[in-house]
Amino acid sequence: MDVERSSRSATLAGVLLTIATTMSQPTELGFLLHKHPGRVQKFEQSFGTAHVFYPDADEQRCTVALLLDVDPVKLVRTRGRGTPDFSLGQYVNDRPYAASSLLASAMANVFRTGMRGRCDLRPELAETPIPLEIVLPALPCRGGPDQAERFFGPLGWDVSAVPVPLDPEFGEWGDSRYVTLTLTGTLRLADALNQLYVLLPVLDDAKHYWMAPDEVDKLIRSGEGWLAAHPDRGTITRRYLANRRALVRTALGRLADAEDATEEALDPEQVEEEPPTVENGENSENGGNGEDQPIAVEQPVSLAEHRLQAVAQVLHEENAQRVIDLGCGSGKLLSRLAKDDFFREVSGTDVSYRALAHAWRRLRWDQPRRPGDPVKDVFQSALTYTDERFGGYDAAVLMEVIEHIDPPRLTAVEHVVFGDARPRVVVVTTPNAEHNVRYDGLAAGAMRHPDHRFEWTRAEFRAWADGVAVAHGYSVRYVSVGTDDSEVGAPTQLGVFTR
Repeated sequence: MDVERSSRSATLAGVLLTIATTMSQPTELGFLLHKHPGRVQKFEQSFGTAHVFYPDADEQRCTVALLLDVDPVKLVRTRGRGTPDFSLGQYVNDRPYAASSLLASAMANVFRTGMRGRCDLRPELAETPIPLEIVLPALPCRGGPDQAERFFGPLGWDVSAVPVPLDPEFGEWGDSRYVTLTLTGTLRLADALNQLYVLLPVLDDAKHYWMAPDEVDKLIRSGEGWLAAHPDRGTITRRYLANRRALVRTALGRLADAEDATEEALDPEQVEEEPPTVENGENSENGGNGEDQPIAVEQPVSLAEHRLQAVAQVLHEENAQRVIDLGCGSGKLLSRLAKDDFFREVSGTDVSYRALAHAWRRLRWDQPRRPGDPVKDVFQSALTYTDERFGGYDAAVLMEVIEHIDPPRLTAVEHVVFGDARPRVVVVTTPNAEHNVRYDGLAAGAMRHPDHRFEWTRAEFRAWADGVAVAHGYSVRYVSVGTDDSEVGAPTQLGVFTR
């Protein structure tokens, strides 16, 4: 098999991973991995043998190598008939020669302490980003080199993914689905190891063992600090969990970010300052009594609060007393509406179970319902599929939701909201991309949140909204939310659809 021959040659008859550093005192890499640079160590695995050694270890550079010798027969014997690929393909395949979930499992066993970021002898080193170069000579990469860049690039790596030809002697045969992957960057070693642990089987889009519910815990643990904010966390989660729907839903729920957290960090109005005081009674209205007196200072209003106020005001103006929040997140809007005597029924839905748990607590269902309290409900659902529970409301709200949806799927959402549920009023808010230049902490061309699939200018939002309104029999008006800038507009744009 030509692909296997290429992979076998590249990995020297096994799966090879090398990690090199040029940090000050490079051989201290051995402290982080708990593997002495002067020794060759062997670790038996259920599917073969892992060898750890150091090809070089001097004052300029230190490289550790993990060579995994996979025994195909031993691998098959660890499987039951209920596991995937119970066939001859288990004996004749690329697993013994290419990086995959086998290598990830070996890493978790051999470098367990390093992945946890624990180093009792040098704890400060374990918390320090160090220069790293990671090389995988033969990595299955479904989606090609661009897929490797898409997954590793946002994590701070410089990525080189060179396709492995099907046969070096016959270049016209084209490239295989394997790449030689080189990652260079400055990261904590523990972060690098955990990213590899998750992304190796994700790039391969396959695992050598049956998926159990504890795989969600493994993913959350290894993805801590980077996966929740990754722009492709949905794809990574689905691939890692082999598209097991129940497991994917659970994992995505646990990965749900705190609502508005990233945007509020950029909002200059969120900077908290100590209120000024009048010292020794000088200039105080009471003439001074020798004590510091705080000056009453009006607290700034965050953009998130501006949005909540704007949406509530629109719902009042449109006399919409029964409201559903589509993509309710942790329930900030629901909580606001539930405390307003104007509203008779408030409901929310979200794809994230974790977010709904927060919403449930915000609505305080543990408290007895008082006369006059609105009817409250939250439930799990997806906006890309019709759901009869979306219907029957005066208004539907999509507050900072549409920018999280892949553009090809927006048409499905439009049909669900405007065509099927068809409330009398629809309120949509989304960031104004033109205003991003006013955020000092945002790089040019960057979006406000890593999960945003797009951010529209005012013209782009109006073009979309006008088209939706015409297609579904609505009229639409626009409201600016937040401080309106004469050059780039307000930070949030809001559309009110009515029919």
